[in-house]
Amino acid sequence: MTENKKSREMSAREKAILCAEEVIEHKAQDLVVLDVSRLSSFADYFVICSGRSSRQVQGIADNLETKLRKQGIRAAGVEGSREGHWVLMDYGDVIVHIFYEPVRLFYDLESLWSEAKRLNLEQQNTNSELNTI
Repeated sequence: MTENKKSREMSAREKAILCAEEVIEHKAQDLVVLDVSRLSSFADYFVICSGRSSRQVQGIADNLETKLRKQGIRAAGVEGSREGHWVLMDYGDVIVHIFYEPVRLFYDLESLWSEAKRLNLEQQNTNSELNTI
């Protein structure tokens, strides 16, 4: 095991929360985390967020990929990073969707997965944590 890897495997929920915290740190807008584990056979969580420009979308994706790689977490695939309209990052049990806002409105993943449980970012003391509603 390398220095950068954690001593235990990260759960899907922990990975989704980590992704959410990282995209927020890089100024992503309108964060939504969906628990799709009961609705999907290919992922447990979707992390959905927006950027105000294609360049910001690319920056959020690049920074997320770099931060996770430093922790030993590598994407199985990344699509759309060149165009910056919709970047899809496949982390196995967590799929990250980073949209340029008009594209997000067009595809409306939140409505397509409306039966999924949502996780919300809440402040508890000085630490932020995502809780199911």
